[in-house]
Amino acid sequence: MRAAVLRGGTVEVRVVDDPVPGPGQLLVRSLACGICASDLHFMDHPEAGADDDSGMSTYDQDVDIVMGHEYCAEVVGHGPGTERRIPVGTRVSSLPVLSTPAGRRIIGQNPDAPGGFGEYFLLTEAMTRVVASDLPSQVVCVADAISVGWSTASRAHVTPREVPLVIGCGAVALSVIARLRRLGVGPVVAVDFVASRRATALAMGADLVVDPAEMSPYRAWRDVAYGPDGPTKDLMASMTGRLPGCVVFECVGVPGVLDSIIKGCEPGTRIFSVGGPPEGDHLHTLTAKRKGINIQFGGGPSPDHWDEAFEAVCSGGLDVTPMLGRTVGLDEVPEALDAARDADGPARIVVLPGEL
Repeated sequence: MRAAVLRGGTVEVRVVDDPVPGPGQLLVRSLACGICASDLHFMDHPEAGADDDSGMSTYDQDVDIVMGHEYCAEVVGHGPGTERRIPVGTRVSSLPVLSTPAGRRIIGQNPDAPGGFGEYFLLTEAMTRVVASDLPSQVVCVADAISVGWSTASRAHVTPREVPLVIGCGAVALSVIARLRRLGVGPVVAVDFVASRRATALAMGADLVVDPAEMSPYRAWRDVAYGPDGPTKDLMASMTGRLPGCVVFECVGVPGVLDSIIKGCEPGTRIFSVGGPPEGDHLHTLTAKRKGINIQFGGGPSPDHWDEAFEAVCSGGLDVTPMLGRTVGLDEVPEALDAARDADGPARIVVLPGEL
């Protein structure tokens, strides 16, 4: 098969062996696969894979790796011991986890689990979900990106007395915003330096967008939560006995951002950090302690949340088209990966492996 192959820190398109489905696995043809920021983190920071003692995500620079974990695919074959409950020709997707005899592997981030930037890859039959929709495959493949923010926003359990502040307006942040909107949470304040991303955040359900070059995000949040002046804050406190709480969703993944949130946010803030810079970060923990800040670090979506996000996208109940940019064929993947680094670009560039 043809595939965009990562090796030694670079990606090139060439012919590699077709994957062969093992017990409980399906062979699928990649129809569409989104380029995710975590693909860039994976290829740029091999040390992060080396530090993963689970063996699920492994970057061996001397071995071929086919990335791509946000996919819509078509079943073309069944491995031994499968139930064959999904017929050949069916469009499918799944959590990007492949069960192998050696353990579970992240699809697209392990030599044993090639991903959707190749013509064919493998899925675990038990985790595979049927696309019950006529939506284009490039729309369906966005469901995995949606599931990350969907799960984070669901686990946050934002109350009516809290006002969410979303830092960064990339794909995960947009999915947080969309989920908060579906939960009836608001007003939602979203922050990004890039005008196009702020516009997409509004399209996905944000109530207010802020350019941090022009206004402090925390000042903007206070104006929304307390009103634009101190007396309003004092009046609210005297009438209700308490002030609105702040829930921050950190969705940037750049060193220094989480620390700036700790230093700028209100006392008692709950922070959900989804960004996670691969190179690590430095945090003023004494400031966090003084303010009584609660920080919850990421984690992937639960299977239930992934299914919920998948159904919302496939049903058309959640419109993800504002997140979509251009589509590219396999030969354009190396250039598209570089383009995906551009903060002024779309939230998702989608690879269509069947296109030349």
